[in-house]
Amino acid sequence: MASLRSENIPPFIVMEVLEKAQELERAGQDVIHLEIGEPDFATPAKITAAAIAAIQAGKTHYTHSLGILPLREAIAAHYNRRYGVSVSPDQVIVTMGTSHGLLLTLCSLLNPGDEVILPNPTYACYPNFIRYIEGQPVFVPVHAGEGFALEPPAVRQKLGPRTKAILVNSPSNPTGNLLPPDVLRAIGELGPYVISDEIYHGLVYGEREHSILEYTDHAFVLNGFSKLYAMTGWRLGYIIAPKEFVRPIQKSQQNLFICANSISQWAGLAALTEDHPEIPRMVATYDERRRFMVKSLRELGLGVVVEPTGAFYVFADAHCYTSDCYTLAFDILNKAHVAVAPGIDFGTNGEGFLRFSYANSIENIAEGMARLREYLSGK
Repeated sequence: MASLRSENIPPFIVMEVLEKAQELERAGQDVIHLEIGEPDFATPAKITAAAIAAIQAGKTHYTHSLGILPLREAIAAHYNRRYGVSVSPDQVIVTMGTSHGLLLTLCSLLNPGDEVILPNPTYACYPNFIRYIEGQPVFVPVHAGEGFALEPPAVRQKLGPRTKAILVNSPSNPTGNLLPPDVLRAIGELGPYVISDEIYHGLVYGEREHSILEYTDHAFVLNGFSKLYAMTGWRLGYIIAPKEFVRPIQKSQQNLFICANSISQWAGLAALTEDHPEIPRMVATYDERRRFMVKSLRELGLGVVVEPTGAFYVFADAHCYTSDCYTLAFDILNKAHVAVAPGIDFGTNGEGFLRFSYANSIENIAEGMARLREYLSGK
């Protein structure tokens, strides 16, 4: 019999949609993928060249458990250059992606029963991670009319004696919205540690993203290379932690994972230290798709009150069509062959919403919107 821990963890519904879509494709159906948050671009050439060079140079062995020093120095320099904050390389732990980084962070911070405050809706896996290590997620409802932004007074009302952290994600998955600087500052002043998932930094359109470290050093930053550098399969991320947490995180890393992938680390160094003309083109292309998708969804009657300005998601209100977005999403997949993510995956406050990813070509997005128009005309 499986453990209670593995029995109780819920599925990641986005992956269930993807796997059902792949099943349809194996049966010969043409599916438009708007469900998955993965760049559809190739990793920039200088990054892949650095990985090949590392292999050829024999850099294929275990590294320091914190990560190779040149990469940790480059991460510290990047945060100083982009955000004007002082980070020591000794505060950086290189990880196998931000999910790995979140797990290590929570393991270092939480005892059983400790609480983490986070928005509802939020990234689907956050509360599952917290519960997996016997912490308790505490939810603050956020709403479309306010751009799904956490309101500091509402967060303050949730603070209690077991509160250890507030988890923020800006730009956000699933909503694509950014937290305003004054909100980040106010959250940083509330007292608990802030865990800031900054994986979508760089993928912003017409605004500027901000790091939590601009407002407080009582914080953990999670970031990585998957989204901006189109390196999802390289599994490379990092934590910037308060100095007193580095050693506890390092010991967990040593025991559970040893170190991050050596080749990916040398590729990550090139990502941060070389110029990549592909990246501005990627961002401009995402922006074009974003504007097209928002316009198309509004024409379909799906609500987008505050236009998202980051990541590559639109969280659209489908209440005019359903009060059961899970059933709707799978019905769209089965009948229109368009894969979208049901909002309920991201929390109870996501019921009635659908998440659309524009990490696909504008031609495919247009075809997906046409299929949706035909499907919804029969509703």
